[in-house]
Amino acid sequence: MDSREIEADLTEVLVTEQQIRDKLAELARRIEADYEGRDLLLVGVLKGAVMVMADLARELRPHVTMDWMAVSSYGMGTASSGVVKILKDLDSDLSGRDVLIVEDIIDSGLTLSWLLGNLASRGAASIEICALLRKPDAAKVEIDVKYLGFDIPNQFVVGYGLDYAERYRNLRDVAILAPHVYS
Repeated sequence: MDSREIEADLTEVLVTEQQIRDKLAELARRIEADYEGRDLLLVGVLKGAVMVMADLARELRPHVTMDWMAVSSYGMGTASSGVVKILKDLDSDLSGRDVLIVEDIIDSGLTLSWLLGNLASRGAASIEICALLRKPDAAKVEIDVKYLGFDIPNQFVVGYGLDYAERYRNLRDVAILAPHVYS
């Protein structure tokens, strides 16, 4: 979906598809250097991270394995509740594995903080985070993000996997959703 096709639903495009591709290529080079010779497991957080995970994995040159976890703290709203619910657990054993959590966006950080603790309790050798987007002004807990795409304002955004009521995920850019759509 092209942002020009739904201009009335958006107030501003924050990050274009090309900027995302360029940033993921840059992050992939750093990840390759940091994990050279190691067996890396990418853990994507469903559903939002699907696009980021797919494009990052395709950009990485060495073999990586992938697994998915679905957790929710949003429901159908526009703000994180902070109460985490596991909707789909990992299929992989994390014991002794190098894990890279791939996230679409970090808002409050509450869900990701919970997820870090949960995965650490499973015996991973290392756990790092790769996030396409972060809203620094929305942070309620500090999260150390090793691989970060873009800091964005504390606005409700959609696109590139991010949704409102399961819509807009296939928007190629990341854009601010107009308030009239969700109010």
